[in-house]
Amino acid sequence: MIKILHLSDIHMGSGFTHGRINPETGLNTRLEDFVSTLSICIDRAIESEVDLVLFGGDAFPDATPPPYVQQAFASQFRRLVDAQIPTVLLVGNHDQHSQGQGGASLCIYRTLGVPGVIVGDTLDTHNIQTRSGEVQVITLPWLTRSALMTRQETQGLSLGEINELLTERLQVVLEGEIRRLDPDIPIVLLAHLMADNANLGAERFLAVGKGFTLPLSLLTRPCFDYVALGHVHRHQNLNKSNRPPVIYPGSIERVDFSEEKEDKGYVMVEVESGNAKWEFCPLDVRVFRTIEVDVSKTEDPLDKIAKSVAKNDIEDAVVRLVYKLRSEQLDLIDNTSLQEILSPAHTYTIHPELVSQLARPRVPELSASSSIDPMEALKTYLNNREDLQDIADSMMQAAHSLLGNDEDLLDFLDNHHDSDAKTSVDKENTQLRLL
Repeated sequence: MIKILHLSDIHMGSGFTHGRINPETGLNTRLEDFVSTLSICIDRAIESEVDLVLFGGDAFPDATPPPYVQQAFASQFRRLVDAQIPTVLLVGNHDQHSQGQGGASLCIYRTLGVPGVIVGDTLDTHNIQTRSGEVQVITLPWLTRSALMTRQETQGLSLGEINELLTERLQVVLEGEIRRLDPDIPIVLLAHLMADNANLGAERFLAVGKGFTLPLSLLTRPCFDYVALGHVHRHQNLNKSNRPPVIYPGSIERVDFSEEKEDKGYVMVEVESGNAKWEFCPLDVRVFRTIEVDVSKTEDPLDKIAKSVAKNDIEDAVVRLVYKLRSEQLDLIDNTSLQEILSPAHTYTIHPELVSQLARPRVPELSASSSIDPMEALKTYLNNREDLQDIADSMMQAAHSLLGNDEDLLDFLDNHHDSDAKTSVDKENTQLRLL
């Protein structure tokens, strides 16, 4: 059995807005989070004496990360080199440079000839000798249209037609790699792609470059013993029969609030020819927590916010407070008090949302043909306007006086339904609605 650790989508250097500067190191705390989490993965690989580490792509947010971020990434993978654990670094869409071919942020490892490190920036098969035997790894990096087709070939085609043609081209190329494989040696497909039945996470917002969606049937080939995927940040197994397992390990850290409720981790795999066993290993990563509260109908909005926050464990979490209020309540919210309430959080953001007065409950129309008494209709209207409660009684008295002077006229209208008279009352009812 070949023991493999499969991880993906590290995105080291992202999410800085959710961190703060550590005064002791001068680094953003979210970078420290990502380094710490990656370190746990590398620790597990070394302690478990795995035979191979597969990285499914997207090392950084883009292809040109700052030197200190590159150093943080390299220092962890250097530990695998020192432990003599072969490693395959696949190029994802975020690793690809906008100019030229290849993954600029990862190809440096091949240029420097780092021992035991393979960079997968082309569709190719790698025969890797491990401590427990040989394994064949097909690398399928993030592919764009230009990788398989010319601009002239796609001209005039719809997106669906282009996607279909690209899939056909890829099938031909992939079939060529499969025919070269030795069926007696374990076969792993390592790919950075969007499968057609995957549940998406933050990657829908983080897309860099235009890729295409591949059918699951392309991946569930019986010749593969294990399919190691990258790109989608939510852990999932796309092939419940596990013949073969088609696994997204997901990202190792939360990139933003779209991943708030997702488990993060890596996958441990044991593979042999014709069989694979895998286990998802969750990581204890920093909590993201959204707190939503509607204070538009309370007299003490700050108190209600404080009680809502108190119901949540925000200690060292990245917190997003969203509260809804009316415009006239703005002066009742003290920002200093809000900051004190949220101070136990690692970092926090505050998002006030004004409730539109147009969204208030609809009240009955006042018309001569209406079966609802005008006074009752006005009372219903006032009951739905908290901002008018102080003058509601006065408005009811004024309306009663106005209507009391015209009781005979209203009785006449009810009995005769004169259209001109009804128009006149409609106008007066309109005036009442504007009070």
